[in-house]
Amino acid sequence: MADGASNNERLRAAAREDNVENLLEIFEQGNFDINCVDGLGNTPLHIAVAQGSTDVLEHILSHDECDVDPINRVEKATPLHLAVQVQHPQLRRHLVESLLEAGADTKIRDRNGETAKDLVPLSDTETLELFRKAAAQASVSQDDVANDDDDDEPGSGSGSDSD
Repeated sequence: MADGASNNERLRAAAREDNVENLLEIFEQGNFDINCVDGLGNTPLHIAVAQGSTDVLEHILSHDECDVDPINRVEKATPLHLAVQVQHPQLRRHLVESLLEAGADTKIRDRNGETAKDLVPLSDTETLELFRKAAAQASVSQDDVANDDDDDEPGSGSGSDSD
């Protein structure tokens, strides 16, 4: 990139090029927004997913301030929407799995009213299974929250005592 590029511009370029070395240098320097957007509303996470930049993707997802569900301007798509549209099946599964593990919301709809799962090719049963597992895990997590204090012991489930 040109010498005058901001760290946000450099961050997007690192995502585009799967350049972990540059990404880590930017992380070390600071003065960047992990959720910065380009003219189309794409964040570095959108870009890393669209380009299949798996190494950079993991670092972006591990950043404390990373929004895993940003919505771009044109398609109203999240990175998960972009991941399921990747043509290479193994790469698609890797991207989807990484996003789901990071807590991506499977219920967000794009400008056409479709969720990311709606866009998965029906022949890709492995990726569809990742969505089923995520839904089951979300259901279990909700049950855990709703039933946190079933044992009627003081402070159970909250980690704190209430006096």
